[in-house]
Amino acid sequence: MTEQSQPILLVEDDPGHVLLIEKNLRRAGVTNEIIKLDDGGRAVEFLFREGEFADLSTPMPLLILLDLNLPVLDGLQVLQRIKADERTRRIPVVMLTTTDSQQEITRCYDLGCNIYIVKPVDYVKFSETIRNLGLFLSTVKTPDE
Repeated sequence: MTEQSQPILLVEDDPGHVLLIEKNLRRAGVTNEIIKLDDGGRAVEFLFREGEFADLSTPMPLLILLDLNLPVLDGLQVLQRIKADERTRRIPVVMLTTTDSQQEITRCYDLGCNIYIVKPVDYVKFSETIRNLGLFLSTVKTPDE
């Protein structure tokens, strides 16, 4: 993730997970701005510059970390909107959730998610998973806008 001018969008409604994810991405060397939103409706408004984000000049995110279980619009609804729109369909989406149902995993990949990660319940394993994700992200290349 060498494009530090582009933010990472983290859509997560659990404040504890938000802190843990940000802390461990930073430990892995991710320096991009991390925009944190706590519901799917706000995420869609942010991505499509609607509502409170209508006048936003922030660049589109380099990557979206998306929880599955969100208020307003759930992660599947947000993912569907992202991948159905020409403006956002190429943004990599990492589903980052506690849901390990094979049916949900399949649905997310069918809708176009790029990676599906189950958040471990154990604090140490969760931290390690996010640090590994951060290290992986440092090698990922994405298409230019």
